[in-house]
Amino acid sequence: MTSKFVSAAEMMSRALGAEEYPFVIINHPISSASKDELKIQASIALKEGVNLILRSKRNIISQVLL
Repeated sequence: MTSKFVSAAEMMSRALGAEEYPFVIINHPISSASKDELKIQASIALKEGVNLILRSKRNIISQVLL
């Protein structure tokens, strides 16, 4: 999601009982970003997203092993 909508996403995650739900944020607005800027943002967001997934997976495994 873009940085402009972080507060709305945080509010929604709390309302749905998923406080502290992690998500990846890119710069706002994207409509005025160049193709190259979007590629850079997408690359960074992809890496952050993969890290979120891997971190979640490690947390789940450690909870199961406890």
